[in-house]
Amino acid sequence: MTDDTLLRNDLSAFDLEAIRRDFPILQQKVNGRRLAFLDSAASAQKPRPVIESERQLYETYYANVHRGVYYLSQRSTDAFEAARRRVQAFLNAESDREIVFVRGATEAINLVAQSWGRHNLKPGDEVVISEMEHHANIVPWQILRDEIGFTLKAVKVTDEGELDMADFRRLLNGKTKLVALTHVSNALGTVNPVHEIVRLSHAAGAKVLLDGCQAVPHLPVDVRDLDADFYVFSGHKLYGPTGIGILYGKAEILEGMPPYQAGGEMIRSVTLEKTTFADIPLRFEAGTPHIAGAIGLAAAINYVEGIGREAITAHDQALLSYATEALLDVPGLIIHGQAREKVGLVAFLLEGTHPHDVGTILDDQGVAVRVGHHCAQPLMDRFCYPATARASFGIYTGTDDIDALVKGLHEVRRIFR
Repeated sequence: MTDDTLLRNDLSAFDLEAIRRDFPILQQKVNGRRLAFLDSAASAQKPRPVIESERQLYETYYANVHRGVYYLSQRSTDAFEAARRRVQAFLNAESDREIVFVRGATEAINLVAQSWGRHNLKPGDEVVISEMEHHANIVPWQILRDEIGFTLKAVKVTDEGELDMADFRRLLNGKTKLVALTHVSNALGTVNPVHEIVRLSHAAGAKVLLDGCQAVPHLPVDVRDLDADFYVFSGHKLYGPTGIGILYGKAEILEGMPPYQAGGEMIRSVTLEKTTFADIPLRFEAGTPHIAGAIGLAAAINYVEGIGREAITAHDQALLSYATEALLDVPGLIIHGQAREKVGLVAFLLEGTHPHDVGTILDDQGVAVRVGHHCAQPLMDRFCYPATARASFGIYTGTDDIDALVKGLHEVRRIFR
């Protein structure tokens, strides 16, 4: 069987049209053309089951959670905690106590920095990040470094867009207390060797935080198999609502961490003299949570797993192969990031044009791509690019979307010729 035949089989085995019918937003036209949405890495679109789960909550059983003895509150609490267990199963965490609801991966990383980091890092310690990190996994550590005085080091990125693992090994030493790296690069699509990263980090005595925002929509993730100490992701990139995210942390580590924020719900008892705090995970969930967000995230996970994570990965890889070959046929186009292991994301530059012009002209063609530095300015500096255009795929992406992108890029070339 030829590679072309394998590609066609991977794409045809995926019921793309049925999936697309589940996404109301994709039924519209943009500028008179079928919408080719290629910005799922920024935020994925929402299927009807997710939209319906939130509508049903607000119409039939909404109430605050954990606080009421009446029917609506009990039902809402049951759904909220069922969502926590759904995330636990999705990540294969050992206990639902290890699943903390937050507003997104950004808050999850800040929680680890301000709780674990503030109480475990000291002057002379070292934290390792990389040149390919999203700003959300750089800035919290810089702020804490400036307050505490530890050293922040960054793993270099190769010309191909991969982590320089030789440099990573050089950076690890007895002073390394935390390694905080992305599982999958949001600007390159690179899949990092996270099993090896965790193994080497633990051998050096360091804890590991993995940013899984771009991993969970494309790849199966098993936190027990990874053995990472912390794993974070945002619901809106996994076809769920905005404003909800997950911090997974090993129970024995979370239990030793003080609260990140204070207020209602995260307490056991309060007097004017003293407060005692709730057990994990409620200790880290101050205030009324995003109830609809958690329930919507559970619906998104159900939807994704109903399609099948292996099927999604196969479809994603087939599309990546198709898109890479098609884009390289566009004269003057350079793909930014040629890692051996990637997910469905292609960043590129088109000779003689600025990415913002590319994005504007593509929008006229009904093609939505992201342009800019993608919250990864250190990576842009590494490659001496001010910005790139980025096409990123979701479960609703098909070869017709890629064809529309390529056709639009030829129009860009015609305009700027």
